[in-house]
Amino acid sequence: MDRFNAMKVYVRVAEEQGFAAAARALNMSPAAVTRTIAQLEDIIGARLLIRTTRTVTMTEAGTRYLADCKRLLADLHEVEAAAGGAYARPSGMLSITAPVQFGQMHVAPIVGRYLDQYPDMRARLMLFDRIVNIVEEGIDLAVRIGHLADSSLSAIRIGQVRQVVCGAPAYFDRVGVPEVPADLAGHRIIATTGSSARLDWQFNTLSGAGRKIQVSPDARWQTNSIEAARKAVIDGWGIMRMLSYQAAPFISDGSLQTVLDDHAPDPVPVHLVHPEGRHAPAKVRSFIDLAVETLRSNPVLNSD
Repeated sequence: MDRFNAMKVYVRVAEEQGFAAAARALNMSPAAVTRTIAQLEDIIGARLLIRTTRTVTMTEAGTRYLADCKRLLADLHEVEAAAGGAYARPSGMLSITAPVQFGQMHVAPIVGRYLDQYPDMRARLMLFDRIVNIVEEGIDLAVRIGHLADSSLSAIRIGQVRQVVCGAPAYFDRVGVPEVPADLAGHRIIATTGSSARLDWQFNTLSGAGRKIQVSPDARWQTNSIEAARKAVIDGWGIMRMLSYQAAPFISDGSLQTVLDDHAPDPVPVHLVHPEGRHAPAKVRSFIDLAVETLRSNPVLNSD
């Protein structure tokens, strides 16, 4: 049995969650797909899939084996691509993920320049405000904001951002400027949150020395949309907290101003992460080169 071909069949069955759908996708008969999976389970000595009349689900062993199959098949593809020159010339599809606002403001323009520079390339930019497992999802590159957990991913630091508290100048003219974090109790707060959990905003003390101040403002208005909250703040309804890059264009044009800057929390890093390390194909390395050059020269991300 061709073990690599059997792995491809298994991956497709797992992704399609069915033998018939996998058979259609692979241009094989359902019987051949079933036979291949049965032979694979015999060789491995473990049940990989649980079959019912309606669904196919993976066992715990099957879930681990799926991840191994994807890794091995990706390695095989890289070997074949290297022989064909893909490591010397960018070609194919590049998949990138980033936080929604950061992707819209800073990654999308780079993707456009990249595609102009490399006509043989195609790109897929997926924007999520959640951490995506780029290995399991088959994504080439991701932007991460915040301190990274230990992992096998390669990371390149491209800048830093911090939380800032903002409001419209007209609002502060009307209500006054908060001088210390405790003054937020006297202001109307718009909070961007995806849950009803209590808000905890952290600030530094003026004395420094690693001491923190934690404030739980009473946000009468909560939304999961940065754009909606920012529009309301620009219109003078109240104040909000957002990441510095999200506020930067509106601070520059005078629509917003920051307050409590002396108490601003420590910045957090922004990284590009990818799974291949120094063995990354040309399509990844060339995009990283362009992105690093562009983002590291951006004063919004590297002003300190």
